[in-house]
Amino acid sequence: MSHLFGHDQPLSVQGGGQRPSSFVGSFDPRVRVVAAGLFSVMVVSLHQIEFALAAFFVAVATMFMTDLPLRLTLKRMAAMDGFVIVMLVMLPFTTPGTAMFTVLGAEASKEGLQHAVLIGIRANAVVLMMLSLLAGLTPVGLGHTLYRLRCPAALVHLMMFTVRYISVLHDEYHRLRMAMKLRGFKARNSIHTYRSLGYLFGMLLVRSLERAERVLEAMKCRGFSGHFPMIDHLVFRQRDALFGVGFLMLVSVFVILDRFYVVAY
Repeated sequence: MSHLFGHDQPLSVQGGGQRPSSFVGSFDPRVRVVAAGLFSVMVVSLHQIEFALAAFFVAVATMFMTDLPLRLTLKRMAAMDGFVIVMLVMLPFTTPGTAMFTVLGAEASKEGLQHAVLIGIRANAVVLMMLSLLAGLTPVGLGHTLYRLRCPAALVHLMMFTVRYISVLHDEYHRLRMAMKLRGFKARNSIHTYRSLGYLFGMLLVRSLERAERVLEAMKCRGFSGHFPMIDHLVFRQRDALFGVGFLMLVSVFVILDRFYVVAY
């Protein structure tokens, strides 16, 4: 999971499992996680393209204050855009309003196009800010940060186990697929193929449950009592408070101006 935030190498657990090699990365991870959440909520509530675009530029500026690789970050943004582009393309044809042009008898409305552009800008701003503020946090560091923010312990544990074992399940899936290929299996549009794929996912589920039981027993043998010990040290400093307050004020300005604009027009 750490590669999603711009780091593949193992990081120290000192200071919350983060790598303070950039300006943003030097702040307390609790402040950064809260700031990312507030930014996401506030940006999603914007209704004007101008203010959403301003929030996007703030996210871009934040990215340049981190050590995220530009090319890799743009590739991740493009991958995210691939999931929403279909919805954005269809939105002008499904939203009533002033017709701009017609494609195969379907009218594209101006309001729908504006709404699609607004959604696209907001989505990119939120994702880019999340990548920037959480850059350098390892899964363990993020889990400990969420735990200290009083998030439910069960959800934190679930997140950490998912990050740890999703690659293990992926490897198990490839082993089962390779075994099927060695036995001459070829996917076709047939009942045999559907039955074989059903057996594949059923066996993957069974092996996942067996592995989960083995992991639980191994953890109990090592003294696991339902929570992970906190071995890192998080210190909330004055500069962290200033960063949090300044960031909140900056984003609040966009929301207030957006509301005044909506009321005025």
